Amino acid sequence: MKMTLPEKLFQIIVLLLLGLMCTTMLYPFLHQVTLSLSADAPRLGVSLIPKNFSFSSYLELFKTEEIWTALGNSVFRTVVGTLLMVGVMSAAAYALSKKGLPHRKFYTYLIIITMFFSGGLLPTYLLVQGIGLMDSKWALILPCLINTFWLIIIRNFFMELSEEIEESARIDGANDIRIFVGIVLPVSLPIIATMILFGAVHHWNAWFDALLYAQSQDQLVLQIYLRRLIVNQDESMLMQAMMSTNAPPTESLKAAVLVFTTLPILLVYPFLQKYFTKGIMIGSVKG
Repeated sequence: MKMTLPEKLFQIIVLLLLGLMCTTMLYPFLHQVTLSLSADAPRLGVSLIPKNFSFSSYLELFKTEEIWTALGNSVFRTVVGTLLMVGVMSAAAYALSKKGLPHRKFYTYLIIITMFFSGGLLPTYLLVQGIGLMDSKWALILPCLINTFWLIIIRNFFMELSEEIEESARIDGANDIRIFVGIVLPVSLPIIATMILFGAVHHWNAWFDALLYAQSQDQLVLQIYLRRLIVNQDESMLMQAMMSTNAPPTESLKAAVLVFTTLPILLVYPFLQKYFTKGIMIGSVKG
């Protein structure tokens, strides 16, 4: 169809606004990339072109033992936490999607109530402490196995699936676990991939629970490392940099840590993006 002049003007305005939004979102990150690659960062100013291009900040960063400890802990939390989260929520959502589940509405309302009321920070902290999870990786994984909103989205997606496929599999002798693992999960790849993306972003970016529960240096995660570096400015890497004449500026070191912390999760999104829109739209239609 041929667009009228008002429609063309509307499309142009929308594109300009979207372009402006993308610029405001991308520029801060690109500026940090430029800072991390500049050996003369203090005099860089507002620019996207590195001043005295150098990888020295990254080389200095990779020399520190803390960054590798933090990276390992963050990767463990993201991978294991996301898989457990998606697995538990998928199993619970599948059960709640079945009309034959006794007291299904009661269980659904009971779960939804937790979206509006919770124990709060102090009871949660005392619970984690009481069951012996303090200063362990599991303190960052087990308390957030269930996200109520995501659980409801998965349940709605499962409710849209054809019941005839499950009935034919049950006639052939398959039990509920076999049907769930062999039939439901493969055809639910869009919503599963969407939840994997949500869970990975959540675990990778989370820092407050790590600040509360991960107290030793062995449990350090990247987000806490970044916070200490930028907010507290007390990391040994910065101290060494200020004492060494060959080390890059502290601004470059901070920017290198920020880029190193942000880049991995950005690289995950393109592989899951094709499932994202389909999964989230289908899962949000039926209540």
